Amino acid sequence: MAKDMIAVMDLEWTAWEGSHARKWSGPDEEMELVQIGALKLQDDDGLTEIDGLDILVKPRINPDLSDYFINLTGITQALLDAEGFDFPAALDQLKAFFGDDTKVVYSWGRDYKVIQENCRLNGLDFPFDVALFSDAREILAPIVGPEVTSVDSSQLPGAMGFDGPVTSHQGIDDCRCIAETLRILRSRGAF
Repeated sequence: MAKDMIAVMDLEWTAWEGSHARKWSGPDEEMELVQIGALKLQDDDGLTEIDGLDILVKPRINPDLSDYFINLTGITQALLDAEGFDFPAALDQLKAFFGDDTKVVYSWGRDYKVIQENCRLNGLDFPFDVALFSDAREILAPIVGPEVTSVDSSQLPGAMGFDGPVTSHQGIDDCRCIAETLRILRSRGAF
């Protein structure tokens, strides 16, 4: 029988200048997925990376990325058009990636709610048990302090003192920042 796995997930979704502050309440502002990053980690002392998923998702309601989003993530319209999947196909890939051996999925916040919203926008049922998902900030705050939980996942290397990826606001790279933070906590006996 396969050993239980821990997954880390980070999502990027459509955004415009000020949309975060407005909580995506502006005209036609929907939190549509554009990128899904996920890692599978062996539940061992080093949280060994076993597999990764890095896929682009074509927004249906707002298919054209904003300049704000492009500048933030580096994901271009041409790349999305060439390599993106429709949401149902991307959701199927994520379900297959998690499989039956994933016991918990950590994200920096409650990213699963964005998946729920995208299921609603696409007329699909949410295929996961909500209990599968956990906010890594809730583990980190009591150990490191609540100020760390206010940074973006891409800022964890600076906050936690490790070398991070060159890119930020990229799903798979942000997953690796979260995973390294979990490794640090595990090495301190706190996770």
